[in-house]
Amino acid sequence: MYFDTHAHYDNPRFDTDRDALLESLPAHGISLVLVPGYDMPSSRRAVRLAETYPFIYAAVGFHPHDCKNMIEGDLERLETLTQHPRVVAVGEIGLDYHYDHSPREMQRTRFCEQMALARKVRLPVIVHQREAAADTLDVLRDFPDVHGVVHCFSGSVETAREMLDMGWYLSFTGVITYKNAQKSHDVIRFAPKDRIMLETDAPYMAPEPHRRERCSSLYMPEITGALAAIWGTSVEEAARITTENGKRLFGIYSRSSLK
Repeated sequence: MYFDTHAHYDNPRFDTDRDALLESLPAHGISLVLVPGYDMPSSRRAVRLAETYPFIYAAVGFHPHDCKNMIEGDLERLETLTQHPRVVAVGEIGLDYHYDHSPREMQRTRFCEQMALARKVRLPVIVHQREAAADTLDVLRDFPDVHGVVHCFSGSVETAREMLDMGWYLSFTGVITYKNAQKSHDVIRFAPKDRIMLETDAPYMAPEPHRRERCSSLYMPEITGALAAIWGTSVEEAARITTENGKRLFGIYSRSSLK
């Protein structure tokens, strides 16, 4: 019923109960989960999780925080990982000018390199953008044949319009349950329903009334309920639409299932 399109289940905060939690998800209506990488070790861990659980898929890539750690050969190693049948995207990649954990020029270079990789292997991308909307849009314009989703979208309607016009999807977290989330609500009302996806960004971004708790896919009903209220539809219909959107973008219809 629910597709959590972005959850970091390799995070150490799940070390004590990871298997028990993941095994419980289908019984709670979580039909699909996508685990993105943020560097080479996490990308490999994401693939291993996808090999273990038939409802989990993986993405591989270097987050802007971690792109300073890329070494010679990492792009080739990422390309090899993209050939795995459980890998459905390149990501999490992008730009983060809030923390600047990697130099900005390096972030842009690595972002473009990984966009080029996605174009080569014909996979969608998962983009992280924080306080870097103008430069992110510039990169997206440079790769008009690459599409994907801007995860944890927090931008304006104007930024959303440009991304949507280029064929991109927007994904929203538990932030849409917060009292100060009016800007995200405005974007959701503006955007076509077939371009909206939902995620937890676990273990981060837990929805109300669970803020500051460890987030997991178990909170997808609360996030979906907030979206349904904005759309004026049922939770079931919002879950159906966002799940279909995620499956369409990531090509899960045609992907091999775990044998």
